[in-house]
Amino acid sequence: MIHASQESLRPMVRTDLEQVLMWRNHPEVRRFMYTQHEITLEEHASWFAKASQDDKRHLLIFELDGVAIGFISIHESGVGGVADWGFYASPDAPKGSGKLLGQAALAYAFLQVGLHKLCGQVLEYNERSIRFHERLGFRREGVLRQHHFDGRLYHDVICLGLLFSEWQGA
Repeated sequence: MIHASQESLRPMVRTDLEQVLMWRNHPEVRRFMYTQHEITLEEHASWFAKASQDDKRHLLIFELDGVAIGFISIHESGVGGVADWGFYASPDAPKGSGKLLGQAALAYAFLQVGLHKLCGQVLEYNERSIRFHERLGFRREGVLRQHHFDGRLYHDVICLGLLFSEWQGA
């Protein structure tokens, strides 16, 4: 468990690519993603080069006591301060660090970016992520029925949202 740690968010930089890719390709992370194949370093570098040029994308590294343990992506997809987010932590991140990552991401989204609403989409079988969102204050807003095809099966996608006015940190 985490006790009195120093946490911070910083922009992702090119030197983070290999570590973030290692987290992303870990089987326990990858199985809950829309893209479930093992991503190559070339694919990852290409994504980063494009995404880091988009001023509506915030690619962030979450650090605990100066050690990078998580990745957060916030994409301002709509007008009026509406954004989508995604995240994952290092598979060996300390227990309890996910909550800290989530709280830091929400503070960044609402206080630094000035968002009105943050949205998440979770594959139906990722019950842990659904509970995580709900503990952070997100509400279920709907289900996209059989919205994701993984190559074998169709899966529902749970849509969650959190308004600035509902956020516990406000």
